[in-house]
Amino acid sequence: MSEYTNLEIRFREQLSHWDLEVSDRQMQQFRTYLDNLLTWNQVMNLTTITEEQDVYEKHFLDSLAALAVEKLPTAGMRMADIGTGAGFPGLPLAILSPETEVVLVDSLNKRVRFLEDTVAKLEIRNVRVIHARAENLARQKDFREQFNIVCSRAVANMSTLCEYTLPFVRQGGCLLAYKTAQIREELQAASRAVRILGGGDPAVTEYCLPLTEYGRSMVRIRKTAPTPKKYPRKAGTPAREPLG
Repeated sequence: MSEYTNLEIRFREQLSHWDLEVSDRQMQQFRTYLDNLLTWNQVMNLTTITEEQDVYEKHFLDSLAALAVEKLPTAGMRMADIGTGAGFPGLPLAILSPETEVVLVDSLNKRVRFLEDTVAKLEIRNVRVIHARAENLARQKDFREQFNIVCSRAVANMSTLCEYTLPFVRQGGCLLAYKTAQIREELQAASRAVRILGGGDPAVTEYCLPLTEYGRSMVRIRKTAPTPKKYPRKAGTPAREPLG
């Protein structure tokens, strides 16, 4: 790989604060991801974050928080990212955890095309991209309660998000919801939804992204019981009529 830019040096330093190591190949993959994101973003609305440093921090670094904050085992794990958008958090996690099988799910075909193009350019083998609504995909036996980890970032309020995601989590697995620093009120409103859908008591970890003042929260919900068959409800209903 060519010499690192100042932004890449800073990114590596930020990851080192979390005791996360990144190889030259992985750094090249992040660079390729950045370039492809900004190129595609010129013709479609993938992100409002377009400064390179902001992409490294607010997208890549933020996505990788699960590895540091939750210290999840990743070898042999199956992970789904529901409502992945431009691939966050699932694709950065897949880059840094090549031993994890990662499924990226999004309902918008143009974002899926971007993701497929990016995965091909990254030459990454542990990622599958699926074009589907979560409410429909979660009813298919190959996906329902088949994942050790389900993650989601900037998708919906906790009540709605739990209905989108918990049906994918196998019993004993967990949902990881990336949230802003202020989450307690939202969690309280979602307590009924969590219980109905088979989740245990949520655990919240508050943290700042290294070398920044960006405060974040990670919500972890362990799947303690199967999700009743009637959930998720038909497409659109969880957003219109949250269970909370």
